[in-house]
Amino acid sequence: MDAGEYANLERVEGEHWYYSGKRRFVRDWLLRARPPQPADTLLDCGAGTGRFAQDMAAHCRVLVLDDHEEALQLLRTRFKADQILSLAGDSVPLPDGSLDYVTALDVLEHVPDDAAVVRGFHRLLRPGGIAAVTVPASMALWSDWDTALHHFRRYHRDQLRALFPEQDWELVYVNYTNVPVYPAVWLARKWRAVRRKLGLKEQAGRAEDQLPSPLVNKLLRAQFVALAKWRVPFPFGVSLLLVARRK
Repeated sequence: MDAGEYANLERVEGEHWYYSGKRRFVRDWLLRARPPQPADTLLDCGAGTGRFAQDMAAHCRVLVLDDHEEALQLLRTRFKADQILSLAGDSVPLPDGSLDYVTALDVLEHVPDDAAVVRGFHRLLRPGGIAAVTVPASMALWSDWDTALHHFRRYHRDQLRALFPEQDWELVYVNYTNVPVYPAVWLARKWRAVRRKLGLKEQAGRAEDQLPSPLVNKLLRAQFVALAKWRVPFPFGVSLLLVARRK
């Protein structure tokens, strides 16, 4: 990500309905799929500011991984040195089968070879270990926000599911999330693109970086978290959540 994006993230993610809601439902799915024990180890890949790993530290031992100096600076303020990992070339410097959980919240879209990353998850996890990932969905929503965050792609469900082949993984859950706001997000991003083409003055700040009023924020977070528990296969959404168990 651009350096300024880390400052935006640090500023809003504590309370913003999207970021706080995502942390909540991923934690809930981990607790449902395999309740963590204090001796278990979770690696949060692309940990960013480290807030999700902080949440999970109440349940198990946590490690954080990132390769951006802006993120590592933030992580050093929240974790001990022996909890912070950097990539060794393209590999995570941990032994095979050494982890109980691997999480990657909005990470796979940032890497050219997402399949190789998922193979790395399989190497790191013990049999029965849990991987949980979230990714942005629908290339129809591609915008300047994706460009600023250095995304390579947005996903559809089958594309994400294919990264976790049946011979290696048992899929616990895979579904679109953030469903009701999809039309509003599509319109906002298309309108922003039209304004740029017309040479109109940019609006101050992107909607993605703004904290709504407390009531709106609460309502948006409530629907986001609640629908991420449904087994109904939604046909679209702004994001995708996948939870898988290593075979």
